Amino acid sequence: MELLERASFLDELGILLGRAATGQGSLVFLGGEAGIGKTVLVERFLDTQRDAARILIGACDPLSTPRPLGPLLDVAPALGGEVDRLLRESTRRELVFAAALAGLSDRRRSTLFVVEDAHWADEATFDLLRFLGRRVASSRAMLVVTYRDDEVGRTHPLRVAIGDLATSSAVHRMTLPALSVAAVGRLAVGATVDPVALHRRTGGNPFFVTEVLAGGGSGLPATVRDAVLARAARLSAAGMTTLEAAAVIGPAVDGRTLREVAAPADGAVEDCISRGMLRATDDALVFRHELARQAILEAIPPPRRIELHGRILAVLAGRPDAARDSARLAHHAEAAGDAAAVLRHAPVAAARADRVGAHREAVDQYARALRFASGLQPAKRADLLEAFAAGCQWTDQLDQGIAAREEAIEIRRDLGDERAVAENHCRLVSLYVNSGRNADAEAASRIAIELLERGPESALLGLAYRAQAGLRMLNRDCDEAIAWGGRALAVARRYGDAETAAGAENVIGSAKLVSGDETGRLHLERSLLIAERAGLDGVAANAYCNLGSAYGEVFRFSEADRYLVDGISYAIDHDLDDARWYMLSWLALAHFYQGQWSEATDAAQTVLAAPHAAAISRIMASVALGRVRTRRGDPENWSALDAALELAQPTGTLQRLAPVRAARAEAAWQAGDRQRTVEEARAAFDLAMAHRHEWFVGELGFWLWRAGATDSDLPGGAEPYRRQLAGDWRAAAAAWQERNCPYEMARALADAGEEEPLREALATFEALGARPAAAQVSRKLRERGARRIPRGPRLATKSHPVGLTERQAEVLALVAAGCSNAEIATSLFLSPKTVEHHVSAVLSKLGVDSREAAARMALQIGSEPTGRPASS
Repeated sequence: MELLERASFLDELGILLGRAATGQGSLVFLGGEAGIGKTVLVERFLDTQRDAARILIGACDPLSTPRPLGPLLDVAPALGGEVDRLLRESTRRELVFAAALAGLSDRRRSTLFVVEDAHWADEATFDLLRFLGRRVASSRAMLVVTYRDDEVGRTHPLRVAIGDLATSSAVHRMTLPALSVAAVGRLAVGATVDPVALHRRTGGNPFFVTEVLAGGGSGLPATVRDAVLARAARLSAAGMTTLEAAAVIGPAVDGRTLREVAAPADGAVEDCISRGMLRATDDALVFRHELARQAILEAIPPPRRIELHGRILAVLAGRPDAARDSARLAHHAEAAGDAAAVLRHAPVAAARADRVGAHREAVDQYARALRFASGLQPAKRADLLEAFAAGCQWTDQLDQGIAAREEAIEIRRDLGDERAVAENHCRLVSLYVNSGRNADAEAASRIAIELLERGPESALLGLAYRAQAGLRMLNRDCDEAIAWGGRALAVARRYGDAETAAGAENVIGSAKLVSGDETGRLHLERSLLIAERAGLDGVAANAYCNLGSAYGEVFRFSEADRYLVDGISYAIDHDLDDARWYMLSWLALAHFYQGQWSEATDAAQTVLAAPHAAAISRIMASVALGRVRTRRGDPENWSALDAALELAQPTGTLQRLAPVRAARAEAAWQAGDRQRTVEEARAAFDLAMAHRHEWFVGELGFWLWRAGATDSDLPGGAEPYRRQLAGDWRAAAAAWQERNCPYEMARALADAGEEEPLREALATFEALGARPAAAQVSRKLRERGARRIPRGPRLATKSHPVGLTERQAEVLALVAAGCSNAEIATSLFLSPKTVEHHVSAVLSKLGVDSREAAARMALQIGSEPTGRPASS
């Protein structure tokens, strides 16, 4: 095919490869919709560079469950024996990744490594790309990663991986555009079609265009499938048989496998190539496009397709290196309906996926095995159920995990295996809790302890104690949690049980932190260290979760941010969706309290859009979203808060109920419904008092006070709330400012009887976009006889080129003059914190991320610098 309108991409790739030869490596993400010509472009580039670099090609296959590290498996022999050995033997991905980087960094010659179709990659491959992307800059390697951007949505793991590497100067992104009408016209020369109509109907997609033209140009078939089948119909009978076998084998077909599976007649392969259905590369036959393979595959009669999968399975399973490709074997075994082969290969593939941290792929493989496990011996079926349930916990597939554990319990009970029954009950606790079923978790915990305490002591007893400790901590029965955690830790130390020891340290640390005892951090960090040393990535992620959420619960957001950001990165790297979504929901709350409302909304909506996010993650995300909407005066705040309450009520725990009820009390207050404000706050206030939780007592008590249901005395409440109830608005505002809670700070200032703090409160509310609170303060200022009070979005705001308020325009002018926040505060008689929020709002409206960029835009839109303020 003639390569049109792609010269600039070839030039840029050539420049990057030239830099790699000098030790300036790079990673290129080459995206585009299906059929846009990514493969053709890469192949043309490879043809021009074969003498300039060592070329390696690895592919991600569209298997129902991807091969872990498939592209690396493809090139392992060329990278050296160490990579191949580690892929077979190592349980530590960092060793495999380091060996791969070393293999790519050949000092004698630059290396060009192409990873094809990364949208089909497994989680471990995404982690490999992150690892290489952060380190390739100092190597002589260039990586080109192709992917279909129309199949990579906002939450797709590849999209996340690309985002994680966005700040690396060695990472480049290219997106191939559709062809122009002129290019389509050049391709259509000699065909009896209207190029303009063809471009309009195909959208300029080269695959669509060439398929239509290859079909004779008699008109665009209804679908690409029709175009592909029209071409395939012109094959000889032997060619069609060969093509069907190739489609079932996969996107890349090695000659040996094709010969053993299909025994193609003389000329059959050549027929497929000459008709444009297959292309010959150095070591394989490949379809011109995956869509073409899928069209052929779906057209094969089911009995024939099953027969072909069976043949392929037999061929691949008979090879000496069959164990390396267990995922592919399991795929063909299921498609062939061979239960014995599925049960032989799927668990092996699952274990391999687990070893490299590809938990989703592991769960899929265990699920595949369970679909064929009805005839297994009970104990072996229980083994599969337990392995599947363990993976479901990490991937937030809670309902499936609970069902698997409950079935395993029945089997183990019938077999008389009390220890296994007890262990399953222990491990059910977390699944129930994450689903919001705390009563079921309590029952499971009691059963486990009862079963294990009536027999000889074992390490499992420590696990049971740790589960009970966790429940007490989650309910904020902190003294009991610490006591149970101590018992679990003692048992764990006697038996050298790292999992229970790390879990017990986690519970003890969390209980102390939410009680205001800073020594809790030491326990949690010790939990993290134990877990990482033992390779317990799920337990380590849980330590990050509790460090972040505990600090957030006591309004220490700088510490919370650090642990949450690090923890989310850790969870992504280790394929742990449960921890990832929970920490992201808490990060949404941290953003909310710190006045970063757009970021809070984005994080909360990402969690709520995740199909498997647990109830506990959805509760906290819904609270964050509902509270932002309340404070902005946006509609639909109650829908989010109702969803949060529906999920929180079954838990019966202070940890879930207090944040939900406080958010609902605020929404009721803002709506002017004092009675409902009291009802919502009362619903959790007594529980907070019983557990002596100063922050929950403080916030719930604050709303009772606002609604006139209590006096100014708030024993046991956190300091900022107590100060405000006592009438010391100045001290309350200072306390909130120290904790970087701008809305709460302004709310305290709004209680002042003086004009200046009221104006500062108004400025802060306006900077945040808190319309209802700003309106209330404006009314209060007018009642005091104050002049020049803003009345909502002013005409100046509406007429400003980017919608800045008058105050924001003043701030921008001073930023453009080179003033610091402190200088702006002095010039405009504002606090530095208020200026900080104004600057943030200005940058957001301008769509820039630095003061320098804002200054440049100020000149473009006519915000003239006013000069630096005179020094005092």
